[in-house]
Amino acid sequence: MRELKRLNSSQATLFELRLLEFVADLLEMEQGRRTWFRKNLRVKKVRGQSNVYEMSWAADGRATFALGTSPVDGKLHIVWLRIGSHDILP
Repeated sequence: MRELKRLNSSQATLFELRLLEFVADLLEMEQGRRTWFRKNLRVKKVRGQSNVYEMSWAADGRATFALGTSPVDGKLHIVWLRIGSHDILP
C-alpha cells in the first residue's frame, strides 16, 4: 500500500506494533475467544459508510479497513483502505 510507505519511520514502527495486536485479535476472534478488538486499538465503524471501520493506531494515526469475503472458510479477511492521519477519514 502506497500510504504505508509515506509514514515516517516512527509512525511506521508504531503502526506495525498496533498491527501485531490487531492480527492477534483477529486470530482470537476466529477461534471464538474474542468478539471484538482490544480497546486500545479504538476500532469503530466509520459513520455513514457501510462495512468500513477505522482503527486509531496513534494520536494522529488512523487506518481504515473493510471486512471482506475470505477465500478460506472460518477465517476473517481484512481489506485495508487507507493509512495515515485523521484527514484520511471521509
